Amino acid sequence: MITIQDVFSKFHTDYLKEYKPNKVQDYASKCIMDCRTAKLGATVYKCNNCEHTSVTYNSCKNRHCPLCQGVKKAVWVDKRNKDIIDAPYFHLVFTVPSELRMLIYQNQKLLYNLMHKCVSETLLELAKDKKYLGAQIGFFSILHTWGQNLDYHPHIHVVVLAGGLTKNNSWVDTSSKFFIPVKVLSKMFCGKFLHFLKKLYKEEQLKFYAGAAKFQSKKIFNKLVDNCYKTNWYSYSKKTFSGPVAVLKYLGNYTHRIAIANSRIISMDNDTVTISIKDYKDNSKKKTVALTGVEFIRRFLMHVLPKRFVKIRHYGILANRNKKVKLALCRKLTSSPQYKERFEGLTTTEIISSLIGKDVNKCPNCKAGKLKENYILKPRSSP
Repeated sequence: MITIQDVFSKFHTDYLKEYKPNKVQDYASKCIMDCRTAKLGATVYKCNNCEHTSVTYNSCKNRHCPLCQGVKKAVWVDKRNKDIIDAPYFHLVFTVPSELRMLIYQNQKLLYNLMHKCVSETLLELAKDKKYLGAQIGFFSILHTWGQNLDYHPHIHVVVLAGGLTKNNSWVDTSSKFFIPVKVLSKMFCGKFLHFLKKLYKEEQLKFYAGAAKFQSKKIFNKLVDNCYKTNWYSYSKKTFSGPVAVLKYLGNYTHRIAIANSRIISMDNDTVTISIKDYKDNSKKKTVALTGVEFIRRFLMHVLPKRFVKIRHYGILANRNKKVKLALCRKLTSSPQYKERFEGLTTTEIISSLIGKDVNKCPNCKAGKLKENYILKPRSSP
């Protein structure tokens, strides 16, 4: 199987001849290329029965590396199993007009935070309105920045609990349909985002480069905002999940995604990389797209998030400050089952063994002994 690491190893030098990545992108590139190689060091294990030796190279642990998401994802989901309430959940998506993408890309941390802020305020405010639910809800939001062909498409996915806690500390359920009309969600999200965007412009917090430099002009910026008010801010809700098990499965398959998985890389030659995509404009038909190796890397690195940026955030009764009291009360009111953490107290090796259903410490040579840490190979210095 061809991997993202293979693509970077082959084309990264050519990429650097055409583009200059920022520090975070450069670091992510090095991590991806060095992951599980001698450059990051290794641990040598020795069997306590037959003295067979085995070398395990270290992982880079970068959140954009496809090789490093499995254990992180499993542990993250496992810790949140105990928070699941036995009630329906909805999946919502909030998008911004394409006219704003360049501006958002040039102000990533500032405007990604703004997207999260506007989504959370929209949902919390509308849910409290008795016209819709009249209760405090719980949800978590996830920032994704890519489309199927790796183009830049920032949007927020939200998993919303279909019910909430009233002021009288009672639980209120919703109908089988999402309790807030999509058009209402879109309109409020649009209004909030553009309101705060204008405020940031007035406070001179926005940066403008290259093709976006024209928006420094107050006249042109205001025209952009006016056009965005007239544009359809596409938002939608998917049908409710069928119980807690479906929610947990969704969490595992979705929260720790990166821009593209290794499994979607079909082939690579001396010039191009061919990937598989789903064309959502054509009934989700599976198609292929060929990109030059340099273009593949350029598009991939567009989705490297700013340093320390938190892409998954919890709100309402799922927020950390509410877990001990409000979440516990909601679980009691809904008679939600107790979930025991599967990986609590386990080492990384033990977690991996549990995930693959195989004891990775068992000696592959004699089948009887255990591989024990013998010594450490220090990381090689970068050239």
